[in-house]
Amino acid sequence: MFMGEYQHTIDEKGRLTMPAKFREQLSDVFVVTRGLDNCLFVYPLEEWKVLEQKLTSLPFTRSDVRAFTRLLFSGATECSLDKQGRVNIPPALRKHAQLEKDCIVTGVSRRVEIWSEDVWETYCAQSADSFNEIAEKIVDFDL
Repeated sequence: MFMGEYQHTIDEKGRLTMPAKFREQLSDVFVVTRGLDNCLFVYPLEEWKVLEQKLTSLPFTRSDVRAFTRLLFSGATECSLDKQGRVNIPPALRKHAQLEKDCIVTGVSRRVEIWSEDVWETYCAQSADSFNEIAEKIVDFDL
């Protein structure tokens, strides 16, 4: 399981150091793709295959299914870490997530998310006000 929030930077070549706690779980090859809310999603290959099976089981005759799967899969790329634990993020994905230099890497259960620090701070500020309301609607902590 991925969890935690880590501040990192992207170098001039588009390389981001992945937090040490995430490296082993990501294994040798993993997938980076467009995420929701202007971030990137990073999936271990096994989790990507589970997601792929779920999405390919949806009816492709629905326009929303086609649009979502097109954007998710067309932005996806298989990646690996170099010897220093860095991943090279393609320019199109950096553009999607507005990644320039300062980044936030978060663990979100079965995936990792990569955010521009500015976008992350804005997202957190907007979501903080409704956190309690959202929790009341979707989570039963008494399980």
